[in-house]
Amino acid sequence: MAKSKSGVTGSVGSGTIQDPEYVREAFARIADRYVTTNHVLSLGTDILWRRKVARIVRGWKPERVLDIATGTGDLALEIQDACPDAEVIGSDFCAEMLEHAKARGLAKTLVADALALPFEDESFDAVTVAFGLRNMASYPDALKEMHRVLRPGGHLLVLDFSLPEGVLRRPYRWYLHRVLPKLAGWLTRQPDAYEYLGGSIEEFPMGGEMTRLMDECGFSETEACPLTFGVASIYTGRR
Repeated sequence: MAKSKSGVTGSVGSGTIQDPEYVREAFARIADRYVTTNHVLSLGTDILWRRKVARIVRGWKPERVLDIATGTGDLALEIQDACPDAEVIGSDFCAEMLEHAKARGLAKTLVADALALPFEDESFDAVTVAFGLRNMASYPDALKEMHRVLRPGGHLLVLDFSLPEGVLRRPYRWYLHRVLPKLAGWLTRQPDAYEYLGGSIEEFPMGGEMTRLMDECGFSETEACPLTFGVASIYTGRR
């Protein structure tokens, strides 16, 4: 199957097949401007989304948290602040992004592939992933690996983009495909770095489709919570 310019090679079942090397290289190129670009593109709402996630995680009272695809550490840092007594580890397969996370104060980081985590079974009370599952080579395989490292009763939280329902969907999709890539390219000085984003959001499971996928991967008590008119969503489940 031929690879497109976006790095998407096709889809199998519920999992989009991404080219890992394309994704890794793209994030390495934009690491220096990643945080600022995200804040500008979301008008700062991504900060509020992560704070909400940190409050949810704090309510679970975890002792050990793994933030997968932590990137520059935005979510892991929020959780680290919200849960000062917990051990928070941020993992990512892009070392350049982790350098920024460490410089910003994330205490523990690890270069790791989310589909082959270097942790023993039942190692964490909570696993989080923000805007990262969508970029992984197989959604089901990634979710099963997250399930594996969770302790019985532990929680998973996924934060990612989604599409709004109703009258907002059409203008949002126009922004997503026509405006956002150009603006992001200008901000990062990497014109092609965000070209894949719109397509990856369109293909990513949303709402009930995502909770059903989580159910199939072994999670229970799965829930979907749309944010900001549905442009992002929080999904939670329990092992």
